[in-house]
Amino acid sequence: MLALRLMRGARPAVQLRRLLVALASAGTGFLLLCALGHAISHPGDPSGALLRLAWCLTPLAATVHLSLAVARTDPGTRPRPGLAAIGLGPARLMAVSATTTALSCTLGSLLALLFFLHLRGDLTGMPFDGAAADFLAADAPFPWPAALTLLGLVPAIASATVGYVLRPRDDRPASAKRQARSYGRFGAYGRTAARETFGSYGRFRAHRPPGGRAAGAAPDPARARTPQARAGESTPTAPPAEVSQTEGLGREPLPIPREAPKGLPWGIAVLAAGLAVEAYANRQGTAPAALLPGGLAGTPSVLIGWLLTAVGLAVAGPGLTHLCGRLLQSTHPGALRLLAGRVLMAEAARIGRPLGIVCAVTSGVYAMATLYDPTDPEVGPLTTLGLLLVTSCTIATLLTAAVEAKHARSDTTAALLRLGAPATMLRSAAALRAGALLALFGPLTLIVAELAALPLTS
Repeated sequence: MLALRLMRGARPAVQLRRLLVALASAGTGFLLLCALGHAISHPGDPSGALLRLAWCLTPLAATVHLSLAVARTDPGTRPRPGLAAIGLGPARLMAVSATTTALSCTLGSLLALLFFLHLRGDLTGMPFDGAAADFLAADAPFPWPAALTLLGLVPAIASATVGYVLRPRDDRPASAKRQARSYGRFGAYGRTAARETFGSYGRFRAHRPPGGRAAGAAPDPARARTPQARAGESTPTAPPAEVSQTEGLGREPLPIPREAPKGLPWGIAVLAAGLAVEAYANRQGTAPAALLPGGLAGTPSVLIGWLLTAVGLAVAGPGLTHLCGRLLQSTHPGALRLLAGRVLMAEAARIGRPLGIVCAVTSGVYAMATLYDPTDPEVGPLTTLGLLLVTSCTIATLLTAAVEAKHARSDTTAALLRLGAPATMLRSAAALRAGALLALFGPLTLIVAELAALPLTS
């Protein structure tokens, strides 16, 4: 019920992103049902039905990735002060995010089922009723258990992925995690040797150091005097070393600089391995062919090479984005290049991986476009639907990650505007970041696409 209320009260932009998740789930569910219909109409070809079902894994992965990106940017399930007091802690908000994702995907699966039944002719009232009755085996009984199992894959996998990624994490250092968990003062993790009074946090807004008093402050003469001191003796003062400790009271530690993503060497290695496997596939003249989407035949090494290439680009994406930001700041940068480069370096882990996936999908689509003939009857509507679904999901995931990055740096943007930075400079920095990423990933996509299509063209 709480998830439904949060979905109903969300802003239009959030509802649009959830609608995209529902549409992606509908497309994936329809492809799964079409694979089931092909298995029903061709009972003597189990290998072909299994191959069609295996090709549905790519749209399924793209849909799950999009649902995860949408769940991360949902403002209704973001931790805020005061929610834990009413029972909405990190674990409860994670459950709400998973439930919201499951509801969106379930809506899409129901739409796919209705559209499939109309095409099959089981439901009437639409202009396209029974348009694919022969292909979907309308004369055979419909296996409802198998259909519901396939349709439940997308909501189940998407909600489980969201729950796993958004689970509450312990951000303490590794040395502190090895100790037994205990709750100290004011609900903080761990305990300290020194005890602290209840009002110390409210008075000083900082934790006391080991020693019992607030940062070594001198004791109150009116309360700490002994009976002999009250008779006329002087009160001992605090040592100068302890008094100097009060200067750092309430100061926050400097933020630790973020490290560069460490996946760039591994991504380049996997990408090179994929291209090498594809080049080796060009020398296999007698190897058995595997049916690719649209009827194109290739050796199994080509499939393995494409998969390794896509994984390598996805792993190397954050490192390439961080490198692009560092290059923007080289050779005596001005304020504009410095701002654009620092933002790219800070957002490398957030937008780098979706950008690498978009690069992999674009290179694959470009390679297939150069190899396929649009007039070939083998390139049917299901192949086109699968390509459009994967491409749209990856682009929508990248845009959603960009929106998440914009929200993450909203405080920095507001601080720059308060300091007098013109809004045109912020827009110019955004355009410079986009141009730098396009200049780096554009040629890389074309090179990978040409090398990926080389084994099938020669």
